[in-house]
Amino acid sequence: MKMSVVSSALAVALSLAGIVAASAPLDAVAQEKSYKFALSLGWTEGESGQHLDRGYRDAVAAMGGELTVADASYDAKRQSDQIDAFVQSKPDALFVTASDPAAIAPAVKRAIDAGIPVFAADSLIPGVAVTSTAMSNNFGMGEYSARFIAEKLGGKGKIALVDLPANETWDLRAHGLRWALRQYPDIEIVGTWSYNSTGATTPRAGVESLLTAHPDIQAVWSAWDGAAMEGALAIRAAGKDGVFTTGIDGGKQVFTHINSDTGVALSMAQSFYEMAQLNVYYAHEVLAGRKAPRIITTPVYAVTKDVLKGEVPDDYDVPGRAQQLGWQRAL
Repeated sequence: MKMSVVSSALAVALSLAGIVAASAPLDAVAQEKSYKFALSLGWTEGESGQHLDRGYRDAVAAMGGELTVADASYDAKRQSDQIDAFVQSKPDALFVTASDPAAIAPAVKRAIDAGIPVFAADSLIPGVAVTSTAMSNNFGMGEYSARFIAEKLGGKGKIALVDLPANETWDLRAHGLRWALRQYPDIEIVGTWSYNSTGATTPRAGVESLLTAHPDIQAVWSAWDGAAMEGALAIRAAGKDGVFTTGIDGGKQVFTHINSDTGVALSMAQSFYEMAQLNVYYAHEVLAGRKAPRIITTPVYAVTKDVLKGEVPDDYDVPGRAQQLGWQRAL
């Protein structure tokens, strides 16, 4: 991809913010105007971030425009600075995946106040009038995985939680779990370990501490797949046969764990690639004078070993691919 040209002052601002500019070619059905898009990624590490990044780049390449990208590496301060730098460049639209939705909300508001339409993926950004957000039903994913655990345990048992209350979006998942478990009074939450992204303790160590404090735990609910996989390793190391974990996100790594019977029983697989595609599509719609839905709930698939049938698809979240695999949408 060719590098886009920016003014010297703006180039310095973008460089300081860690922003890289690249342009994507127009497809055969090109617009009369080649739009300038800015993409503020909260993270690119892990499969969720990679699928989002690829989804945006592929969509802009297919639909037209020039894309300038910044990765905040889970640093909300850095992401806010990057968004402010983008505002100086006056893009036609700004795409955002939030490292911390509440923390970056003031920067997003500054972009909106500057007249830049903002399209978000993965998370609602509280208190700001984003043009359109494409995201999973986070509360629903917590509900579904809670019911999965309760039914797998026959409606009675002791479980532990690995959550992330500091992140508003991920905390919705734990709220969904607790709401669903009201219908299962014989499922007891005996311990909770809350992840601190600034701390040194890993989810594996957290699950090890839960197992030590509560050796009769039968399942561990995790707010994300990374914790579910690390928890499964801790359970196996402790020799706790039959104890299982569940997670949320999807991707090759967790699918491999599920297929390999490591102890991860369920992943609520999100459609990150499709979220990004929807953002780009509706940016073009809005810039063409048409409307965009305020909130779009993207597909989530409840992936178990029976669903995978030995396969490890990396492209399940490309629109139409899950149907080809025979997967049914759970949410």
